[in-house]
Amino acid sequence: MTGDTEKGHAGVVGMWVTADGHIRQELRADGRYDEARGNRRSAYTGRYTVTGSHIDYVDDSGFTATGDIRCGVLYHEHLVLHREEKQA
Repeated sequence: MTGDTEKGHAGVVGMWVTADGHIRQELRADGRYDEARGNRRSAYTGRYTVTGSHIDYVDDSGFTATGDIRCGVLYHEHLVLHREEKQA
């Protein structure tokens, strides 16, 4: 992954979920994210940038957050998210 907007996002694009499925974070190829919490769709939305394995988030409401991908796991603030496997 690189800091380049188009190429950098390719390695993180997809749906990331917590083990219990309560939090679902979609990282889109256009640099936007959409996070659902339980039954609350689009609980948080905004944009993100990738630098190496580090992700910086800026929510549409103005707050910021960070995350890091290590060994295929997304550590986003206090959350641990795994890439959702696509159904065949």
